[in-house]
Amino acid sequence: MPTDHDRPLLEVRELTVHHGQLCALSDVSLRVFPGEVYAIIGANGAGKSTLLRAIVGLDRPTSGSVLFDGADVTPQRTERRVAAGIGMVPEGRRLFPSLTVEENLLVGSSYARQGPWTVERVYELFGWMRERRTQRATQLSGGEQQAVAIARALVANPRLLLLDELSLGLAPVVVRRIYGLLPELLAGGVTILLVEQDVSQALRVASSIHCLLEGRTTLEGPPGDLTPERIEDAYFGLTASKDGATPHPGTPR
Repeated sequence: MPTDHDRPLLEVRELTVHHGQLCALSDVSLRVFPGEVYAIIGANGAGKSTLLRAIVGLDRPTSGSVLFDGADVTPQRTERRVAAGIGMVPEGRRLFPSLTVEENLLVGSSYARQGPWTVERVYELFGWMRERRTQRATQLSGGEQQAVAIARALVANPRLLLLDELSLGLAPVVVRRIYGLLPELLAGGVTILLVEQDVSQALRVASSIHCLLEGRTTLEGPPGDLTPERIEDAYFGLTASKDGATPHPGTPR
């Protein structure tokens, strides 16, 4: 008999998104299974953030669909998707600067599902946060703000957590600390879909890799099946991938 792990938690089908006349995504499809760390890689302007925004409902697709736990959520507003179990840590963290740490967390619980993640639980996960809960977000370092942004998403009890450029602008030691949290999130029943420009970082943590170039899929698969040469070619559009994806115009090797 099929189990929940036999079907994708998230399925994106031939998603196309335009920003005005610009086609930011073109016929992108992917499937993310429960308990997975699925990484989207690509250079600036590849469409990675647009993909996450479309999944959570902030960007409306021109065509295609987004399915969550087998249900088509494409017509649903963002708050409905959050209530269904899709959470997001946006690029740049986007905390409310005038609010305290705890007030930011309470905002995140506005559409919370029933589940294990509470303000008290995230205080246990981030040992320093309880003592700093009355400080405003602007008084925190970049790494601390990133931790609060993750905690804010967790208190909504997501089944799927979208992480957009976790390492952007952070020192390597802070990046290692943030990525070190992923096993505990997975153990708590959270599936991870992350965007990362740092390919080596993505390869270290991901069970599946999906490369975008100018809004198109150029490569996807388990990291162990992808050679550095194939990843480089897909990232920079040097040659067509073996998956038959459309390459970026360039000089073939």
